[in-house]
Amino acid sequence: MELLESVNRPSSATILVIDDEARIRDACTIVLSDRGFTVASAADGEEGLAMIRNEHFDIVLVDLMMPTISGFDVLSEVRKNHPDTVVIVITGYATLEHSIEAMKKGAFDFIPKPFTPDQLRAVVDKSLQYTNALQDIAESRSRLRVMVNRLTEGVLTTDMNKRIVQANPAFLHMIGYHGEDVIGRSVSDVIDNETILEAIDQTLAMTSATFAEITNELTFSDNGGEKYYSNRCSPFLSNAGTNLGTITVLHDITALKKIDQMKTDFVSMVSHEIRSPMNSLLMQLKIIRDGLAGEVTEKQQEILDRASEKILNLNNLVTELLDLSRIESGLISHEKEMVDITQLLKDQQKFHTPYADKNNITIHLEIAENLPPILANQQNIEEVFSNLITNAIKYSPKNTSIKIGAVVENEYLKINVTDSGFGIAEEDLKNIFNRFYRVKNATTRNIQGTGLGLAIVKSIVESHHGSIRVESKPGDGSTFTVKLPTALA
Repeated sequence: MELLESVNRPSSATILVIDDEARIRDACTIVLSDRGFTVASAADGEEGLAMIRNEHFDIVLVDLMMPTISGFDVLSEVRKNHPDTVVIVITGYATLEHSIEAMKKGAFDFIPKPFTPDQLRAVVDKSLQYTNALQDIAESRSRLRVMVNRLTEGVLTTDMNKRIVQANPAFLHMIGYHGEDVIGRSVSDVIDNETILEAIDQTLAMTSATFAEITNELTFSDNGGEKYYSNRCSPFLSNAGTNLGTITVLHDITALKKIDQMKTDFVSMVSHEIRSPMNSLLMQLKIIRDGLAGEVTEKQQEILDRASEKILNLNNLVTELLDLSRIESGLISHEKEMVDITQLLKDQQKFHTPYADKNNITIHLEIAENLPPILANQQNIEEVFSNLITNAIKYSPKNTSIKIGAVVENEYLKINVTDSGFGIAEEDLKNIFNRFYRVKNATTRNIQGTGLGLAIVKSIVESHHGSIRVESKPGDGSTFTVKLPTALA
């Protein structure tokens, strides 16, 4: 009922009538204009194609038999370059052969001459129902795609030929793929994990009597250690119960796997990393309490300063460790919103400029125009780039510069933070994102830090289905590259 009512209401659809008979053009224009359509007309195929190239039409009515360019040629051109346009052919030769040929070339329907106004209205209304249905399907698919892309679980769907129909950013991140678009490609071209491929093969081989869900556990290794995923693969069924393909869901269970180990690590860290500064602090305070330093002299002031420094380092260590534990265990809140990365980087430049100025270090922004937003936790993403910029300043000599660049690359935002600093040796690069790891050499031994900053950065980036890598050579500076999926991905 709603669909019938929609085609009976005035419409904004545009219609082009191509016919070499003026009376046909005039009659169609009068009848269709009375229905609220915007109607244009052309006296032959050449004029009609020229109009189509300059303007989009929802419906084209075209006579099959015209001089110079036939309706068949017009039909082929429209189907090739304007697949969303519905073509209705008008023929004075109401033979089965012409009708079949027109339908084969992509015509939606045909109407024979002579036709009545009611017949014209009926065929146009039917074509509108068709275009409205196609539009509804397209919009539904778009909404479904956006919804699937927002899921934290990895989702992959394939057809019966094992070609990828949908793969959300979470799934591609989990399997370590950050390349070109995967839609339409064979799963074996994108996925090299035999367990996933075998599950898809087994699911496609199921009969209607044996449809079931295949579950197993996967382990992936990366620079940060091992990741554990629950893998579920099941048939993608139609309303009739036939198998259309497969749907695979990956769920990150790394936190559950490592929670006990994390507790053990935390206890070990507390006993080692916190007890040592506390003991050192107590020793310094004892010197003062015993009167060994006498009055608050320069020596005493030095001791108090050292004690304060220990307290500050202890506080930073505890804070960063707790942040890292919450992120990796999934306990940290990730309320996401649309984040303007351009404005965020400008704010970061402004915030860190005073610190950089103390060492005569300049911060340059090279950001592409009209960058799309990302769906992210604003505070977490600020922490990522604040940490990277702070490190770039700390590990750069005076009178140098830092460059921050941002561009779009394969539905990801690619942000580089490049310094002209001391650089990182090759043997240190593989450990740079590990917890408590710090590069120690003659140029960095006096730089304070906990060794947790980059571990936190990596955890935040990965929790947003992104990736981070570093390129560096001693004496040539370092470039940290962060990739985050755009909100439109």
